[in-house]
Amino acid sequence: MTRFRTLSGLSGLFLASCTGAFPPGVAQLSEPVLSVSRQPAPPNAAPGTCWGQDATPAVIETVTEQVMLQPPEIATDGSVANPAIYKTETRQEIIKERQEIWFETPCEAQLPPDFIATLQRALQARGHFIGPVTGTMDFRTRRAIRNYQKPQGLDSSILSLAAARKLGLIAVQRPAAG
Repeated sequence: MTRFRTLSGLSGLFLASCTGAFPPGVAQLSEPVLSVSRQPAPPNAAPGTCWGQDATPAVIETVTEQVMLQPPEIATDGSVANPAIYKTETRQEIIKERQEIWFETPCEAQLPPDFIATLQRALQARGHFIGPVTGTMDFRTRRAIRNYQKPQGLDSSILSLAAARKLGLIAVQRPAAG
């Protein structure tokens, strides 16, 4: 019975997050459910820069093999006197190792509400952001960031500095003329 109540409560929260109507006794969350924390900088990072990290999980495959324990016994006339005896062995193999990718991000000070609203409009113009422009880094904005960056090789909801530059939101520094 307890398990049913717990699942029922979760489904109420899920429904509330979709419809905006919360069941009695359930307060609306003031912060988005998805929170992304900034990572410390990787080794040799320039001081004052901000970084995000994306981890790709390892790909593991289960391999099942039949191993012969005893070969078949063959009679002199060529018939099988006793069949072979096999054992099934199952093991896990890592097909692709876990990978961690560091990428430079705009720092928190560079992400005021007006910047986030401009980001939302830029993603909206490219067909990635659907919804009202709010100036808050909410679930819709993070999902749009992920959808925008994924074809470029970064499957992360943290805005990379490269993506911000490509969207025209952050100026690209040019080398000084010499």
